[in-house]
Amino acid sequence: MVRQPLTPQQIEAGRRLGSLLRQARADRDLVEVAQAAGISPETLRKIETGRLPSPGFGTIICLGEALDLPVEELAATWRGADQPLEAAG
Repeated sequence: MVRQPLTPQQIEAGRRLGSLLRQARADRDLVEVAQAAGISPETLRKIETGRLPSPGFGTIICLGEALDLPVEELAATWRGADQPLEAAG
């Protein structure tokens, strides 16, 4: 199966998500948060900087739990404040 390239909208959604995660992490150590989420520090760094704009669902759930972010907030950030659910594709 060949993975389709991400759209500009998906790339921007990943940047928004990474920014939210970085803000939620605040002064917490990146390694500490990555370990709490069960991912590598490099993976977290890539997500936060937008270099990994489409992380796996399980990764996002674990990061949300580690940072005490509800999945609804993560989803709303992914969609963008002004986009309805259907437009998130």
